[in-house]
Amino acid sequence: MTEYGRGSGPEPWHPEDPLYGDSGWSGHEAQQGRMPFGGGPQQQYPQEPQHQQYLQQEQYPGQMQGYPQQSHQQMPVQQPAYDGGGQPWATAHGGYTEVPQAAQGYPDTGQYPGAAEGYPGTDAYPAADPYPAPDPYAGADPYAQQPVGGYPGEAPDLYGTPEAYPPPKPPGRRDPEPDAEAEDDEPDEDSALADSGRDGDDDSREAGSGGGRRAGRSKGKGKGKPKRSGAACLVAALVIAGVVGGGGYYGYTYLKARFGSAEDYAGSGNGESVEVEIPNGATVAQMGSILKEAGVVASTQAFIDAATADKRSTGIQPGTYTLQKKMSSASAIAVLVDPSKLNVLTIPEGKRAVEVYKMIDKKLGKPEGTTAQVAQQQAKNLGLPAWAVSTRKVRDPLEGFLYPTRYDLSKETTPESLLKQMVKNANDKYAALGLEGKAKELGLANPYELVIVASLVQVEGNKHDDFRKMSEVIYNRLKPSNTATNQKIEFDSTINYIKGTSNINVSREETRKIDDPYNTYRYAGLPPGPISNPGDEAVNAALDPDKGGWMFFVSIDGNTTTFTKTFAEHDKLVTEFNERQKKKSGG
Repeated sequence: MTEYGRGSGPEPWHPEDPLYGDSGWSGHEAQQGRMPFGGGPQQQYPQEPQHQQYLQQEQYPGQMQGYPQQSHQQMPVQQPAYDGGGQPWATAHGGYTEVPQAAQGYPDTGQYPGAAEGYPGTDAYPAADPYPAPDPYAGADPYAQQPVGGYPGEAPDLYGTPEAYPPPKPPGRRDPEPDAEAEDDEPDEDSALADSGRDGDDDSREAGSGGGRRAGRSKGKGKGKPKRSGAACLVAALVIAGVVGGGGYYGYTYLKARFGSAEDYAGSGNGESVEVEIPNGATVAQMGSILKEAGVVASTQAFIDAATADKRSTGIQPGTYTLQKKMSSASAIAVLVDPSKLNVLTIPEGKRAVEVYKMIDKKLGKPEGTTAQVAQQQAKNLGLPAWAVSTRKVRDPLEGFLYPTRYDLSKETTPESLLKQMVKNANDKYAALGLEGKAKELGLANPYELVIVASLVQVEGNKHDDFRKMSEVIYNRLKPSNTATNQKIEFDSTINYIKGTSNINVSREETRKIDDPYNTYRYAGLPPGPISNPGDEAVNAALDPDKGGWMFFVSIDGNTTTFTKTFAEHDKLVTEFNERQKKKSGG
């Protein structure tokens, strides 16, 4: 778009145009001697109100609605016009004259011609402010030449400062990089304002470079600026290195924990033994944590991975294990899934006290007879209940109180501590079942006799289904109305207890000759004390016998027991049993 008042030709339409030969724009030279085109009187248009201007910042009269586009038509424009002497022409509208639009000989394009080639655009002609600010130079000639900044005697700068229109740079030349230490925040020693305390800063910006840079500004470094301390740089470098190094370490640790394989030892240990207790109901993760704390495995995750890969890990039993420190997780799993490596002692139901003593000696690595001697000497100090007494001499006061279950062992376990634990477990179980109250209901003298009955049921009953029937047989034979055995129990198990054997076939001669209170063939009633250490089912059967009227029983093959109510039925079963035994022996 061209500027209003200029033709489309290569030169200005009027030699006295205020833009003609403007020193603020060095692109063209002034041409002298040209006369204005159409120098006669010009057609006048009435002045529009001040708030309705013909010209806007990006619009011109030729583009406004209501003005026809005609060749050689003169349109009013608020521009200062100058005569040959450089003075403004008289104006009838507020000091402005009507300047011809186009000169004769210029083509009419249908638009108001803009600037000729090389002249700036509309930015050089800003729209008049409909509400101008108060004029600081009221009364002065508004068209007198004014200096930059508003001082008299200088021509107005309509095109901006050289900073706004810098001359073209020679080919290959580059502007020097600005010095970071020569910014405007502090003056240099070589600056023109260095000694003035920044006085005249505003003036220097307007009259000097015009682009906001101070006049006479030196590009070099200030000679008076303090130098950076080497120690400060070193400290800053160390801080940065520490931050980067720390971040890298934690980043590496996170990535390794997130995506790397878990830390694990290699081999089966360093030879240093350590005892680890796996509690009942522990999860694999809890086991791994316990082993890691004990120094057995390197990490919990490595143990979890090994347990997941080894399906046998589902069979790990709770208890105390002896392992080594710094074992691979796979080696630790191999120990935990091996029952023989479990540092426990399991007492089966129905074992006699002498058998339990031998098991303790073997497990604790003691000489044979060590635990039996402790039991004999320390029986009264092992925690037996006050009701565990008999009117007759018993073979072992701890019989019936070595509760059958599994016991976790450690390096501190001794025969005495283990016996105390067994007796305590039995007392707790008997108290929970209420033996003292049940004994009287069953016609027994004291709870100790209930334990004796349970020990007989445990040995004679081969199957759990037989326990309650066996319990009823014992109670029926103890009744005063029993004329079939005359209140004698007549159990072969009592003869085996005396002899320390476990024979299924006891001869008639042995039952008559052995004179011992435990011989239930010879002595009526219950034996002096228990003949085994009963388990829970046998004790419960002694507390709740069957009601079928069973009086007799015969063990057919050591696994099957047949119960009868009459002696005739029993005698028949005994004859059949003896015949089978003769055939086995070849007699």
